[in-house]
Amino acid sequence: MLPQFEPCAVDLLEELPNVTTGLGATETRILELIAPGGVLPFDVFPGHQKPNERRVFDYWEVGALLDGLARCPVPAVSGLDEGPFSLDMHDDVLRHARYKQSRLSLTDLGKAVLAGKEDFYRHNPVPRWWGGTLLTSERLWRWDREIRLLIAPD
Repeated sequence: MLPQFEPCAVDLLEELPNVTTGLGATETRILELIAPGGVLPFDVFPGHQKPNERRVFDYWEVGALLDGLARCPVPAVSGLDEGPFSLDMHDDVLRHARYKQSRLSLTDLGKAVLAGKEDFYRHNPVPRWWGGTLLTSERLWRWDREIRLLIAPD
């Protein structure tokens, strides 16, 4: 009856923090794309004929995810020269140009998270909305992609 329901639900569940890395699928894909280094911010955004094929989030949400990886106590991404990713930044020609010209790379934490050796949220607080639910460090639902299981907060 609803042939696309299961794949859509799984896509959304994959955006919950992973049990190992703490990152959702789009955040993980962003790190994968940044890993070679020297990547521009809009290179990690999904779009027509772009390497980020995840389309769960829109333009503004992907910008917020990149901000969250770069603008936190222990960042996974370095080199983001402007922000936050907002309408104000877009309206300011100079700030927007600086943002677009930023050269992104992974920090040591970013490399460790991408390798599955660190949990991003062990180092950073979790104030994040997911599907109408506020995830916090104290109430962090996670998704185990391997066994396709939703893990309740401790």
